[in-house]
Amino acid sequence: MKIGIIGGGAAGFFAAIQAKTNYPESTVIILEKSKKLLAKVKVSGGGRCNVTNSTPSISELSKAYPRGGKQLKKLFQEFSNEHTLEWFTSRDVALYAQDDRRVFPVSNDSQSIIDCLMAEVNQLDISIKMDTAVKKLEATVEGINVFFDDVNSVFFNKVIVASGGSPKKDGLRWLEKLGHEIVTPVPSLFTFNMPKEKIKSLMGVSVENATTKIQGEKLIGNGPLLITHWGMSGPAVLSLSSFGARLLADKNYQFNLQVNWTNEQSQEVVREGIQAIISEHGQKQLQNMRPYNLPSSLWLYLLNKVELPLVQKWDEIGKKGVHKLIEVLANDVYEVSGKTTFKEEFVTCGGVSLNSVNMKTLESKHLPGLYFAGEVLDIDAITGGYNFQAAWTTGFVAGKLK
Repeated sequence: MKIGIIGGGAAGFFAAIQAKTNYPESTVIILEKSKKLLAKVKVSGGGRCNVTNSTPSISELSKAYPRGGKQLKKLFQEFSNEHTLEWFTSRDVALYAQDDRRVFPVSNDSQSIIDCLMAEVNQLDISIKMDTAVKKLEATVEGINVFFDDVNSVFFNKVIVASGGSPKKDGLRWLEKLGHEIVTPVPSLFTFNMPKEKIKSLMGVSVENATTKIQGEKLIGNGPLLITHWGMSGPAVLSLSSFGARLLADKNYQFNLQVNWTNEQSQEVVREGIQAIISEHGQKQLQNMRPYNLPSSLWLYLLNKVELPLVQKWDEIGKKGVHKLIEVLANDVYEVSGKTTFKEEFVTCGGVSLNSVNMKTLESKHLPGLYFAGEVLDIDAITGGYNFQAAWTTGFVAGKLK
């Protein structure tokens, strides 16, 4: 059997390894359109490679996927994050989990992951062809012809498409022509630009636990929030951009962001917290008593924003002052205008619709012998190693060629 893998990224490599492991007598060839292999693996996690996430249950793991979580829940039974940890550690790649459950190689170098995958491919005698862009696929009686231009093609009995996310629908036309439904790609996992907001002057300041909301919508993000020189980033923003990817695209990335710096569920709880400070530390100046352990520069910024004097004593702020503090702490509003890609980790929401795929085997419903793995599918996740986990899982399942 001749098996073609389109794409030399994480999902492509893993699919190739599984296919060759499952069918040792077969010929497996990876076709990569660029001059680089495993490019995203190289840059992920600031060059450390965030391999997966150590979330303890499949149920919890699947919640990290705004698109595809329900379907992945079943696929995780076959290859979960625990299987990923086992797979790499059994090949002498030591891994560790941070407090936030993101998993990295102990070397803190993505090259460890690349070397492991390359070694496996070489050991299994899997071929790699670089600079080989696929233009179209054509069904035959026994399999699929893969065309590199209008004339030149190679026959494969089975093909796994792991070509990654495409920023535009045009990049997926060749799959649409086969009858697959394509969900128009839009960016996911991006940071928020705030060109008009003065808070940018606090770049580098972070809050450990904030809650974010798009004004007028139900979506909520939470976790650490980082102020940057262009606006805001960190998990509280990135998760919101992921779950709200299509909504924010429809808004053309122009909206108001509500920030709750306290992470408290209700404003009443914030009110009680402020009253407690007034009771216990009423004689202290506002600038010297920070609620919720907020960074000093942020607290001073918020006081200036609501025009409360830094030297005023807590027991002198009155009802109006209490109200101002509740609003700025629990319902602070910033104008967002545009987005910035999160590091080099470009992720798309969209791709081949899961309706076009048998989600037990990842085989196409339109072309027998054609399978999908990785981000070419309409599957994506929040930041934290989840997108790589989807690549390992779908690569593993597609590589069964069932």
